[in-house]
Amino acid sequence: MYQQPDLSARPFHLEVERDMKESPAALYSAFTTGLDSWFAAPGTLTMTPEVGALFFFETHFERQRHPHYGRFLRLIPNQLIEMTWVTGNPGTLGAETVVTIELESQDGGTNIRLAHAGFADADSKDGHLEAWPLVFDHLEQHMKQSD
Repeated sequence: MYQQPDLSARPFHLEVERDMKESPAALYSAFTTGLDSWFAAPGTLTMTPEVGALFFFETHFERQRHPHYGRFLRLIPNQLIEMTWVTGNPGTLGAETVVTIELESQDGGTNIRLAHAGFADADSKDGHLEAWPLVFDHLEQHMKQSD
């Protein structure tokens, strides 16, 4: 396991769960090798899914660029993705947070459990608590179009 950041001074965290029709393998790929097909703005993704590897991408929302930085902490193909996640304002406010995505095969699909920890304040956590379900909605729509 790669060294976790110290989150002790940033105690706010959230959890989101979602059932999706796609396989764990398809969702693992979407969050690692395929992030630029549905989430990252075209041409902005630099990512190699290897423990310790750094990544960068931008999202474009409401005519603004939102850079995202991080590094992979743990990867278990088709089961788990854990990475640090740093964005500006609004977002993590420059704090290095930790996103853990667990993928569990279930009834021909996947149960996704996402935990996001290390927020400096409740507002940042609450903003992400609203955003992650929208991210899952967007991913689900992308996967339907790819079928």
